[in-house]
Amino acid sequence: MALFSSSTRDLPQVAAVPAHVAVIMDGNGRWAKKRFLPRVAGHVKGVELVREMVRACLERGVRYLTLFAFSSENWRRPQEEVTLLMQLFVKALEQEVEKLHRNGVRLRVIGDLSRFEPRLQVLIRQAEESTAGNTSLDLTIAANYGGRWDIMQAVNRMALAQPDQAGRWSEADIEPYLSMNFAPEPDLFIRTGGEERISNFLLWQLAYTEFYFTPTLWPDFDTAEFGKAITSYQQRERRFGRTSEQLTGDSNA
Repeated sequence: MALFSSSTRDLPQVAAVPAHVAVIMDGNGRWAKKRFLPRVAGHVKGVELVREMVRACLERGVRYLTLFAFSSENWRRPQEEVTLLMQLFVKALEQEVEKLHRNGVRLRVIGDLSRFEPRLQVLIRQAEESTAGNTSLDLTIAANYGGRWDIMQAVNRMALAQPDQAGRWSEADIEPYLSMNFAPEPDLFIRTGGEERISNFLLWQLAYTEFYFTPTLWPDFDTAEFGKAITSYQQRERRFGRTSEQLTGDSNA
Protein backbone atom coordinates (compact mmCIF):
# COMPACT_ATOMS: atom_id res chain seq x y z
CA MET A 1 0.00 0.00 0.00
CA ALA A 2 1.33 3.46 -0.90
CA LEU A 3 2.48 5.60 2.01
CA PHE A 4 1.13 8.82 0.53
CA SER A 5 -2.10 9.68 -1.27
CA SER A 6 -2.50 11.45 -4.58
CA SER A 7 -3.12 15.19 -4.92
CA THR A 8 -5.78 14.43 -7.53
CA ARG A 9 -7.81 12.58 -4.89
CA ASP A 10 -6.98 14.27 -1.60
CA LEU A 11 -5.95 17.72 -0.37
CA PRO A 12 -2.30 17.67 0.72
CA GLN A 13 -1.11 19.79 3.60
CA VAL A 14 0.52 23.03 2.44
CA ALA A 15 3.43 24.45 4.43
CA ALA A 16 5.73 27.44 3.99
CA VAL A 17 8.64 25.07 3.38
CA PRO A 18 8.07 22.47 0.66
CA ALA A 19 8.24 18.95 2.07
CA HIS A 20 9.48 17.55 -1.24
CA VAL A 21 11.67 19.32 -3.79
CA ALA A 22 12.44 17.73 -7.17
CA VAL A 23 15.21 19.11 -9.39
CA ILE A 24 16.43 18.72 -12.96
CA MET A 25 20.08 19.73 -12.68
CA ASP A 26 20.56 21.19 -16.15
CA GLY A 27 23.43 23.24 -17.54
CA ASN A 28 26.61 21.43 -16.47
CA GLY A 29 27.96 21.13 -20.00
CA ARG A 30 27.17 24.75 -20.90
CA TRP A 31 28.78 25.92 -17.65
CA ALA A 32 31.99 24.15 -18.64
CA LYS A 33 31.86 25.36 -22.24
CA LYS A 34 31.60 28.99 -21.11
CA ARG A 35 34.86 28.46 -19.24
CA PHE A 36 36.59 26.61 -22.10
CA LEU A 37 36.63 23.43 -20.03
CA PRO A 38 35.66 19.87 -21.00
CA ARG A 39 32.01 19.01 -20.34
CA VAL A 40 32.99 16.57 -17.59
CA ALA A 41 34.34 19.51 -15.57
CA GLY A 42 30.81 20.86 -15.41
CA HIS A 43 29.50 17.52 -14.18
CA VAL A 44 32.19 17.40 -11.49
CA LYS A 45 31.20 20.89 -10.37
CA GLY A 46 27.58 19.79 -10.46
CA VAL A 47 28.26 17.03 -7.93
CA GLU A 48 29.70 19.65 -5.57
CA LEU A 49 26.44 21.58 -5.85
CA VAL A 50 24.53 18.47 -4.81
CA ARG A 51 26.37 18.62 -1.47
CA GLU A 52 25.33 22.26 -1.08
CA MET A 53 21.73 21.46 -1.98
CA VAL A 54 21.61 18.65 0.57
CA ARG A 55 22.91 21.00 3.27
CA ALA A 56 20.39 23.67 2.31
CA CYS A 57 17.51 21.18 2.51
CA LEU A 58 18.66 19.96 5.92
CA GLU A 59 18.87 23.54 7.19
CA ARG A 60 15.46 24.56 5.82
CA GLY A 61 13.60 21.44 6.92
CA VAL A 62 12.92 19.98 3.47
CA ARG A 63 12.24 16.27 4.02
CA TYR A 64 12.57 14.87 0.50
CA LEU A 65 14.98 15.89 -2.26
CA THR A 66 14.79 14.14 -5.62
CA LEU A 67 17.44 14.83 -8.26
CA PHE A 68 17.30 13.85 -11.94
CA ALA A 69 20.88 12.72 -12.57
CA PHE A 70 20.63 10.61 -15.73
CA SER A 71 17.56 10.05 -17.87
CA SER A 72 16.79 7.01 -19.97
CA GLU A 73 17.28 9.29 -22.98
CA ASN A 74 20.76 10.39 -21.89
CA TRP A 75 22.25 7.17 -23.30
CA ARG A 76 21.98 9.00 -26.66
CA ARG A 77 24.80 11.33 -25.63
CA PRO A 78 28.35 10.77 -26.96
CA GLN A 79 29.74 7.50 -25.60
CA GLU A 80 32.74 9.22 -24.05
CA GLU A 81 30.50 11.52 -22.01
CA VAL A 82 28.26 8.64 -20.90
CA THR A 83 31.30 6.67 -19.76
CA LEU A 84 32.63 9.64 -17.81
CA LEU A 85 29.21 10.17 -16.19
CA MET A 86 29.13 6.55 -15.07
CA GLN A 87 32.64 6.87 -13.63
CA LEU A 88 31.59 10.03 -11.81
CA PHE A 89 28.55 8.22 -10.40
CA VAL A 90 30.81 5.47 -9.04
CA LYS A 91 33.21 8.00 -7.54
CA ALA A 92 30.39 9.96 -5.91
CA LEU A 93 28.99 6.82 -4.29
CA GLU A 94 32.44 5.82 -3.02
CA GLN A 95 33.18 9.25 -1.56
CA GLU A 96 29.85 10.74 -0.49
CA VAL A 97 27.78 7.98 1.11
CA GLU A 98 29.58 8.05 4.46
CA LYS A 99 29.11 11.83 4.64
CA LEU A 100 25.42 11.45 3.89
CA HIS A 101 25.13 8.80 6.58
CA ARG A 102 26.80 11.01 9.19
CA ASN A 103 24.25 13.72 8.44
CA GLY A 104 21.26 11.40 8.75
CA VAL A 105 20.50 11.36 5.01
CA ARG A 106 18.84 8.32 3.47
CA LEU A 107 19.90 7.65 -0.12
CA ARG A 108 17.77 5.90 -2.69
CA VAL A 109 18.28 5.43 -6.42
CA ILE A 110 15.28 4.98 -8.72
CA GLY A 111 15.24 3.94 -12.36
CA ASP A 112 16.06 0.88 -14.45
CA LEU A 113 19.36 -0.04 -12.82
CA SER A 114 19.81 -3.24 -14.84
CA ARG A 115 21.71 -1.39 -17.57
CA PHE A 116 24.45 -0.25 -15.20
CA GLU A 117 27.65 -2.25 -14.78
CA PRO A 118 27.65 -4.73 -11.86
CA ARG A 119 30.06 -2.69 -9.73
CA LEU A 120 27.78 0.35 -9.89
CA GLN A 121 24.73 -1.75 -9.03
CA VAL A 122 26.54 -3.17 -5.99
CA LEU A 123 27.57 0.31 -4.81
CA ILE A 124 23.97 1.51 -5.14
CA ARG A 125 22.64 -1.41 -3.10
CA GLN A 126 25.28 -0.92 -0.42
CA ALA A 127 24.57 2.82 -0.21
CA GLU A 128 20.84 2.24 0.14
CA GLU A 129 21.34 -0.42 2.80
CA SER A 130 23.85 1.56 4.85
CA THR A 131 21.63 4.67 4.99
CA ALA A 132 18.26 2.91 5.27
CA GLY A 133 17.71 3.90 8.90
CA ASN A 134 18.35 7.63 8.42
CA THR A 135 15.47 10.08 8.80
CA SER A 136 16.80 13.66 8.46
CA LEU A 137 16.40 13.81 4.66
CA ASP A 138 15.39 11.39 1.94
CA LEU A 139 17.73 11.98 -1.02
CA THR A 140 16.60 10.20 -4.17
CA ILE A 141 18.71 10.04 -7.31
CA ALA A 142 16.86 9.26 -10.53
CA ALA A 143 19.29 7.40 -12.78
CA ASN A 144 18.39 5.72 -16.07
CA TYR A 145 14.93 6.94 -15.17
CA GLY A 146 12.04 8.06 -17.33
CA GLY A 147 8.52 9.02 -16.30
CA ARG A 148 6.90 6.85 -18.97
CA TRP A 149 9.11 3.92 -17.98
CA ASP A 150 8.02 4.43 -14.38
CA ILE A 151 4.33 4.33 -15.23
CA MET A 152 4.71 1.30 -17.52
CA GLN A 153 6.75 -0.73 -15.04
CA ALA A 154 4.14 0.08 -12.39
CA VAL A 155 1.30 -1.04 -14.67
CA ASN A 156 3.09 -4.28 -15.51
CA ARG A 157 3.83 -5.06 -11.86
CA MET A 158 0.26 -4.22 -10.89
CA ALA A 159 -1.12 -6.46 -13.64
CA LEU A 160 0.96 -9.38 -12.40
CA ALA A 161 -0.02 -8.79 -8.78
CA GLN A 162 -3.73 -8.09 -9.37
CA PRO A 163 -4.77 -9.80 -12.63
CA ASP A 164 -8.34 -10.31 -11.42
CA GLN A 165 -8.80 -6.53 -11.06
CA ALA A 166 -8.10 -5.74 -14.74
CA GLY A 167 -10.56 -3.15 -16.00
CA ARG A 168 -11.24 -1.89 -12.47
CA TRP A 169 -7.84 -0.50 -11.45
CA SER A 170 -7.69 2.96 -9.88
CA GLU A 171 -5.02 5.50 -8.99
CA ALA A 172 -4.78 3.97 -5.54
CA ASP A 173 -4.05 0.57 -7.08
CA ILE A 174 -1.10 1.71 -9.19
CA GLU A 175 0.58 4.05 -6.71
CA PRO A 176 2.30 1.35 -4.59
CA TYR A 177 4.16 0.21 -7.71
CA LEU A 178 5.51 3.61 -8.74
CA SER A 179 9.17 4.33 -8.03
CA MET A 180 8.38 7.20 -5.66
CA ASN A 181 5.71 5.43 -3.61
CA PHE A 182 7.68 6.15 -0.42
CA ALA A 183 7.45 9.94 -0.76
CA PRO A 184 4.73 12.59 -1.02
CA GLU A 185 4.32 14.17 -4.43
CA PRO A 186 6.79 17.03 -4.98
CA ASP A 187 5.64 20.41 -3.74
CA LEU A 188 8.26 22.26 -5.77
CA PHE A 189 9.91 21.31 -9.05
CA ILE A 190 13.03 23.23 -10.05
CA ARG A 191 14.75 23.16 -13.42
CA THR A 192 17.97 25.07 -13.88
CA GLY A 193 19.66 26.02 -17.15
CA GLY A 194 16.89 27.97 -18.85
CA GLU A 195 14.87 25.13 -20.38
CA GLU A 196 11.17 25.06 -19.51
CA ARG A 197 10.05 21.45 -19.78
CA ILE A 198 9.96 18.41 -17.51
CA SER A 199 11.80 16.06 -19.91
CA ASN A 200 10.03 12.82 -18.95
CA PHE A 201 10.67 13.33 -15.22
CA LEU A 202 8.12 12.16 -12.60
CA LEU A 203 5.21 12.45 -15.03
CA TRP A 204 2.71 10.93 -12.60
CA GLN A 205 3.96 12.72 -9.51
CA LEU A 206 4.11 16.31 -10.85
CA ALA A 207 0.35 16.64 -11.40
CA TYR A 208 -0.07 19.49 -8.87
CA THR A 209 3.54 20.50 -8.25
CA GLU A 210 4.60 24.16 -8.41
CA PHE A 211 7.17 24.73 -11.19
CA TYR A 212 10.18 27.02 -10.95
CA PHE A 213 12.37 27.58 -14.01
CA THR A 214 15.60 29.57 -13.85
CA PRO A 215 18.28 30.45 -16.43
CA THR A 216 20.94 29.84 -13.78
CA LEU A 217 23.13 26.90 -14.78
CA TRP A 218 23.23 24.09 -12.23
CA PRO A 219 26.87 24.61 -11.11
CA ASP A 220 25.92 28.21 -10.24
CA PHE A 221 22.70 27.26 -8.42
CA ASP A 222 23.93 28.03 -4.89
CA THR A 223 22.00 28.44 -1.64
CA ALA A 224 21.02 32.00 -2.58
CA GLU A 225 19.47 30.76 -5.83
CA PHE A 226 17.72 27.98 -3.93
CA GLY A 227 16.37 30.63 -1.58
CA LYS A 228 14.83 32.44 -4.55
CA ALA A 229 13.06 29.25 -5.57
CA ILE A 230 11.71 28.77 -2.06
CA THR A 231 10.53 32.39 -1.95
CA SER A 232 8.75 31.94 -5.28
CA TYR A 233 7.05 28.82 -3.93
CA GLN A 234 5.91 30.67 -0.81
CA GLN A 235 4.21 33.28 -2.97
CA ARG A 236 2.10 30.70 -4.81
CA GLU A 237 -1.52 29.94 -4.02
CA ARG A 238 -1.93 26.17 -4.00
CA ARG A 239 -5.62 25.52 -4.67
CA PHE A 240 -5.73 21.87 -5.85
CA GLY A 241 -8.87 22.55 -7.88
CA ARG A 242 -10.51 24.88 -5.36
CA THR A 243 -11.17 28.61 -5.66
CA SER A 244 -9.22 31.36 -3.93
CA GLU A 245 -12.32 32.20 -1.90
CA GLN A 246 -12.47 28.68 -0.53
CA LEU A 247 -8.90 29.04 0.71
CA THR A 248 -9.70 32.27 2.53
CA GLY A 249 -12.94 30.93 3.96
CA ASP A 250 -15.19 33.48 2.18
CA SER A 251 -18.67 32.00 2.66
CA ASN A 252 -20.07 34.27 -0.08
CA ALA A 253 -17.85 32.72 -2.78
